[in-house]
Amino acid sequence: MRTGTILFLMLFSLQLLACTVNKKKNIEPDTPNSTSMKLRITVGQKKFVATLYDNATATAFKAQLPMTLNMTELNENEKYFDLPSSLPTNASSPGTIQPGDLMLFGANTLVLFYKELTTPYQYTRLGRIDDPTGLSTALGSGNVTVAFELDK
Repeated sequence: MRTGTILFLMLFSLQLLACTVNKKKNIEPDTPNSTSMKLRITVGQKKFVATLYDNATATAFKAQLPMTLNMTELNENEKYFDLPSSLPTNASSPGTIQPGDLMLFGANTLVLFYKELTTPYQYTRLGRIDDPTGLSTALGSGNVTVAFELDK
């Protein structure tokens, strides 16, 4: 009987440890960069300023700037472009995506969202446009050229 009690306590302890580890995973790892990595996003004549998150993906993306991309329309809520090389990832399910969210799908698909949506898909967060007012109008309904550069 004593062996059964010890075994139960060991399994119970392991379960508590697993719960603690899972709680740590749910903490949002991406925060606006403390050094204010600002990004200028230009669509036609309209300019937007975004703040990059403090993560390895944003750092690798920043190293590729400046870049001008012909982004493809998808689902009437986002524009995307397949980058020529992969970036580091730390994908998670964001649940609700807001207009102005800049994310990475997979390891190399850059996505700029211009409408709110709920999604089951996983993305790695890159940054967010500080004020997305007018973003949907600027991006329009089809493919569009978008320039990304560091904001000085």
